[in-house]
Amino acid sequence: MNREQMIESVKAQMPEKRWQHTVGVMETAVVLAERYGEDPARAELAAILHDVAKYWPIAKMEQIIRDQRLDFSLLAHDKQLWHSEVGAWSAEHEYGVTDQGVIDAIRYHTSGRVGMTKLDKIVCLADYMEPGRDFPGVDRVRELSGESLERALVAGFDSTISFLLSKEKAIFPVTIEARNDLIQQLREAE
Repeated sequence: MNREQMIESVKAQMPEKRWQHTVGVMETAVVLAERYGEDPARAELAAILHDVAKYWPIAKMEQIIRDQRLDFSLLAHDKQLWHSEVGAWSAEHEYGVTDQGVIDAIRYHTSGRVGMTKLDKIVCLADYMEPGRDFPGVDRVRELSGESLERALVAGFDSTISFLLSKEKAIFPVTIEARNDLIQQLREAE
């Protein structure tokens, strides 16, 4: 499947507003990749597919997680996390993506993970701060993204965690671990 066919397929699976978000993530991921020395084509590919499963029925996502033996721990957490795991599966099995780094960047774009690769960081951050995003703190994340992927992601995770705490929602442990790992990376770089 070529790039244009992939774009048309993904676009057909979501509302126009979400597609505009995806375009913003694509553009932001390419800019960040160029700034931080990652392959822009890989960043764009992950961005194209990052929300491919976002609007799939919850029952379909749950079935794929169970049938394909994906990360069962997600089932105990917010359903908003499921699309990243299912999207990674779709990228590989329905779109023929063979680059494990791209698949992982899709898988971890909502939660992060310990040991995030540069591509993981770029796609996660691009999703968080693309130009269509407008919420308290996003401008600070954009500003930090010019200095450090790690500092920008910590600020993004802090904002997300604070929001979830204010709503008395559970926090996916992988996100806390990812944040702490980024803090450690920043300390070691000092």
